[in-house]
Order: sequence, then structure tokens, then C-alpha cells
Amino acid sequence: MGLEAPRLDDRSFQDIVNEARARIALYAPEWTDHNLSDPGITLIELFAWMTDITLYRLNRVPDKHFIKFMELVGMRLMEATPARADVTFWLTAPQNSKFVIPSGTEVATTRTESDPAIVFSVHKRMEIKVAHLDYILSSFENNDEHTFRRHNVRAVTEGLEQFRMFGSNPVRTGDALYLGFEEDMSHHLISIEVDVDIAEGAGINPLADPPYTWEVLSADGQNEWKAVDVDIDNTKALNVNGFIRLHLPEMARSNRADLNAYWVRCRYDTSHTDNHYEVSPEINQLTVTSWGGTIGVTNVSRIAREVLGRSDGTPGQRFHLEHAPLLARTNEEFIIVRLEDGREQRWEEVSDFSSSTGVDRHYTIDSQTGEVRFGPTIPQPDGQIKRYGALPAKGAMIMMSLYRFGGGQSGNVTAGTINILKEAIPYVARIENRLPATGGQDAELLENAKMRVPHHMRSLQRAVTASDYEYLAREASPERIGRVECLQPPLTQRGENVILIVPHIPVLQGFISPESLELAEDVRQRIHSYLDERRLLSTRLEVTTPSYHWVETQVQIRVSQHADAAQVTLAVEQTLFKFVNPLTGGSKGTGWTIGRDLLVSDIIATLLSVPGVEFVRKVELFPVTYEGRTFERGEATDEISVPSHGIVVSYQHTVLVSS
Repeated sequence: MGLEAPRLDDRSFQDIVNEARARIALYAPEWTDHNLSDPGITLIELFAWMTDITLYRLNRVPDKHFIKFMELVGMRLMEATPARADVTFWLTAPQNSKFVIPSGTEVATTRTESDPAIVFSVHKRMEIKVAHLDYILSSFENNDEHTFRRHNVRAVTEGLEQFRMFGSNPVRTGDALYLGFEEDMSHHLISIEVDVDIAEGAGINPLADPPYTWEVLSADGQNEWKAVDVDIDNTKALNVNGFIRLHLPEMARSNRADLNAYWVRCRYDTSHTDNHYEVSPEINQLTVTSWGGTIGVTNVSRIAREVLGRSDGTPGQRFHLEHAPLLARTNEEFIIVRLEDGREQRWEEVSDFSSSTGVDRHYTIDSQTGEVRFGPTIPQPDGQIKRYGALPAKGAMIMMSLYRFGGGQSGNVTAGTINILKEAIPYVARIENRLPATGGQDAELLENAKMRVPHHMRSLQRAVTASDYEYLAREASPERIGRVECLQPPLTQRGENVILIVPHIPVLQGFISPESLELAEDVRQRIHSYLDERRLLSTRLEVTTPSYHWVETQVQIRVSQHADAAQVTLAVEQTLFKFVNPLTGGSKGTGWTIGRDLLVSDIIATLLSVPGVEFVRKVELFPVTYEGRTFERGEATDEISVPSHGIVVSYQHTVLVSS
């Protein structure tokens, strides 16, 4: 992105006039007529105007030099980054054939009197497939061995075969029903309609949480079952006929009972509820249909085949796109030069023309202003003229195949706000983002870029020291990183440089879910590739997240006599969530120190700084382990110990007020 010289002297012409008029009484007390018609006031305004011009230009010289130096060393302002979200498209009814959501489909938030609509575009086309069920298995434990029983799919879907859903009586933890698909149903919204034998559901409480969990095999390569988001379950824990709608995540193909398919399973699980079956539910009929899909969208607007103008055949031509600032270009976004005979040429974008020859079809784009520039010609010392980049033929039409503009923090909208289709799509009933949009960042300010100059000069795009790795990791993905820290030997066990990444979290108030602290695989790979190109050949590299150690506290405080106990209690709780936090914690508020233990004395010192707390009577720390989807609290302790790559995170805090 281009660097613009800012206006550093913010004093206006009127400020100088007012300052001069205020000194009249000191230097010329006999001058009493200060009206605009007075000749003296006219002279003051004249000299103020001249002074304003002089100060404006003089004060811009140092900063202009600084900016030119930044350009000389190759620094650019970071472009705005768009927010991303997942939007679910609900169909009016299951379709008999594949249904396509085209790439570039635009969706938006609702426009209000005070806020404009925020537009998002679909990343890539998605086929909403027909849910064709290929396999049905029920599994149960038999003499400490996992036994599968296969059922006839056609007979089950037509109601001709009945079977126990969890295989054994009484039902044992781990018994499951497996539904297999030959086609990949990742990111689909499926509905499982069941006809159950009510009499066989004995012992279940239909109003309590059902004692089962829907899961799919994760596609992240770890071969782990991942919980599925249940949209609705109106079967009352399989106690009545109804349907269960599931939002399927990314799925992986796996083998079960010598059958290779994409599996969705319902596993009997009572770890999250006291509800349980005395006998397994009896399934009389089961059918699966597809009701929509979830698609990734980005907070951008797309413009296709915009005409910039015609070439006049001269070097150094400049054209301007209609919209700016632009986002970083993809392989689909490039300049097209259409010749007068109808042929089209694809040209290549470069950062500068220093390596371009006279036959290279190169151009540059300033993302901030939208300026498209073709190569210049420069006179050489020997009198020859050298061309840097080819020239578009005279009369050729200059077009941009596609470009995207937008982005910024305004795109970080809350859940449920993306609900408008810009253009109606047949058979789509409604849309909605079930989770907030994240990742939107405004374009970098010049003042922030100045702060990066020392790091840029120190690293010179080479990773040697820990600070080099941390700076370059942020450059690789600034919008997705909340915090980065590099551990180098001897702190690392295997002698490699370990880059610990805490993801960017838009909302940091209160409890942070474990899912928010997971590092997305695409971000990890981007950072690893960026650093791998800049590391020393003899070093090894690993990019991962810190080892999170969840903490629960129970504190007992005494509130000052004239303070409101409820307000002080809320302030204490908020302070603890902020203090025991990987991004805002610690004594400096920049994140809890990685590898530092949490002590009772740390909590006491923090609580005493809260207004209204007279003294702290008691503090208890509880280590909390997170496995699967459940938290388990350990015994009270005076210290939470963490390894060199560990960091503490708040689970919950209980505040008791003593009389």
C-alpha cells in the first residue's frame, strides 16, 4: 500500500490570527480597535497566512524524509483485511438434485437509519448435495470388543426393518449408531427423521438433556471425533417421532466394519447429563434429507471486468480503478489488455519495475488509491533510453478482470446479523451467520508503520533472534494473531524455535471458549511458510499454540463500608477475567507471561487494586482440565504451575462478600 505524507502541523490560519490578536494588549495597549476593518488586523491576517504556509511546509520536511526512507527499505502500509464468517443457507425444502450457491453471491446485514448494510461475498461455489444414505451400522461392546451390526438401508428408510439404536440392553457408554455417506457431506445441514417405538424409550426424561452426542470424524488429520452442532432436536431424546437437524463440519472418510465412507454417528454419552436410558430406543424408520449448507463469506464487494480506459501508447501511463482501497489480489485478479483485433492479453502485477525488461507485461497497483501504473522509460548515462516493462499497444482497452474492495473492523458483526440476500436465489428460504464474523482489520495507519521501522531494520526479513521471529510472524498474518512469542533453546526440548501463537479474539470480556483459542490450520501453515523462507538453514521451526491451563478461583473479600457490594463484586469478577487472560492478563495488561506460574499472592495484589475492596480474606485456586467438551475441576491449591510453553486462562471466578 502506498505511503502518504500526513499533515503534521495541525494549527490553522485562524489559530495564528487569534494568537497574534491576543498579544496586542501586551505590545500595543493603545491599539483598541480590533475590528476586521482595521488595517492592523488586515496585516495580522496577511502575516498569519504567510506564516501558516511556511510552517506547513517546513514541518513536513522531516516526516517526508522519514516516509521516503520507509519506501526505500521496502516498507508498505498493510492493507485492510476483511472479516470472515460462515453463513448457513436454509432451503425451502429438500431438493431432488444438487443445488448450487454460486461464487460471488452477495449477502448483507440489515440496513438501518443509522448504519448502512455491510456486504459479504461467498468465497467459492458450493454444491448442496442430495443426502443419500448408503450405510447404517449400530455398534456395541461385546466382551470388551467393539461389534458392528449392519442394517439394510432401503428396509430401514421404508420402515420394513426395526432395530435398537444403541445395540445392547442395558445401553452402555460408547454404544453408537453410524450413518455412512459415499459423498462428502461437509458443511451440509441435514435432517434425520426418525419414527421410534415410544414404549421402548423407558426411563428417559424427555425434558432433560438427551444422553447422546452427535459426532463426525474430524478432517484435521488427527483422527478424532468432533461434536456436531445440533440445530434442532424435537424428538424429546428419541421419546417421540420427530427430526434432528445437524450442521455438519468438515468431514473425513474413514473405515468402519470394512466400509469406507463419510460417517456421522450418534454416541450414547451421559457425561454431560444425569438422564439415561433403561433400554435402547427402538427405531422403526429413519430417513435423511439435505436442508442447506454453510458457506464461508468475506466482507468484500467484487467488481468484474471494469474498464479503465484506452492506452495512448506512451510510457508511464496511469489509470484509476473506481473503488478503493483494494484488497490483496488473488490469481483471478489481473489486468487485461484487449487489442484492437479482439485478442486479450493477461498482464502480471509486480511490486516495482526494477527487474522488468522492455518485453515484460508488468504493471503495479497502489492498493490505497487504486492507481494502476505501467512501466516508465528512463534515460541512461550513455544517452540511450531504457524501458522498464512493456507498453500497452496504442488504442488497446485496459480492463481489470476482477478486484475486491472493502474490509475493516466494521465487518466484525455479531451472530445472526447477516440475514439479507442481495439477489434472490430460488429455493433459498433464509440465511444467517450462526457465529460472529471475525478477522476484520482497518488499513494500517502511518503512525503504526513508523513503529515497525526499528523491527524491520533489525530483522531485514531474516529470522535469527526471538524478536525477529515474533515480528515476522505478525507480518505473515497480522489480522489473525492476537499474540506471538518465540521460545528458543534451551527453553525448547528438541532444540527448535517454537513460535507460540495466541489467535486474535474480537471479544475478550469474560470466559474465552477453547475453540476461540485454537489456531486455524491455514493460519499456522501461512506463518510457518513465511518464517521457513527467512530462517537460517541450521534451525528447525515449529508453529503451535501455548499449552493452556484453565484456572478457577474462589475469593472472599470485604467491601468498604460506603461501596455498593453488587458493583464491587462485578468489578472483582471482571478484573479476574482480565488478569488471568492470555491476551490482557498479567501486571502490564499485555497478556499473561508464558511459562509463569499463577500464585495466590498474584490474585491478592490484583484484588486490592479494585476500588471498594477493603481487604481479601481468602483466595483458593483450582486447576481445571478440559477434555473433549467437558471441564473438570481439581483440588484447591496455592499455586498453578505451568511449563515453559504454558499459559493460564480463566474458567470461572466465584466472588464471596464477607460481612
